[in-house]
Parts: sequence; structure tokens; C-alpha cells
Amino acid sequence: MTSYDESIGGYVWEEVTTDANGYNDEVYLTSLCQVLLLNLNESPFYATFGIPAEQSVLQQTFPDYYVALTQQYFAPYFASLRVSRSSTLVDGVAQPTYDINVITNQGALLNQSVQIPT
Repeated sequence: MTSYDESIGGYVWEEVTTDANGYNDEVYLTSLCQVLLLNLNESPFYATFGIPAEQSVLQQTFPDYYVALTQQYFAPYFASLRVSRSSTLVDGVAQPTYDINVITNQGALLNQSVQIPT
């Protein structure tokens, strides 16, 4: 996972691992975010993962079917998982975004937004 570090003016890698109590919720949430950023067939090991963004733009359809499949795959790892489509304004331009809302098996609420690069 990467995060923006203002002190160096760039992105840095952060390791996400199982927590001290043995829970993998943050690991699965990070994996879900990475899958939403993949194009379909982009990974040589997980070819069925990803969202066909280019094909969706060409066909003028939303990739909701593939988002639903991804949500269905990751749902057993959480007590509740919801992935919804939205948009965020970046420099006055609407940027497609997926909002992820998770309730972990321990009852913690995790929220994450994934901006899809255009």
C-alpha cells in the first residue's frame, strides 16, 4: 500500500500485516482496494480479478457487475461489506471513486475511498 508523504513530496510504501491479535481485516481491505484498481486480466496470477475499465468506457456501461463480483468475493472476510460508486472533484473534474464501508468481524468500522485513475 502507498501513502503520500508531504515531507518528501511523494508516495511511500507501507506494509499492511496481520495485527497483534491475529486479525486480517486491514490486509483484506488493502487487497480489495488493489483489486478495484486492477484492469481485468492485468494480473498474471489473478486474471479474474479487476474491473474492465477500458472496455466499460468504450461500451458506455458502468462496471457494476465486476464490482459486485469483487464485493461478493471479499464479503466472507468481513461482517459487512458495501462497495458503492461515487465521484470526487479533483481540480474541478469529477474523478470516479469507489467508497468502501466495512464492519469487521470484531465490530470495528473501516471506511476507504479508492479513486480510479483516468
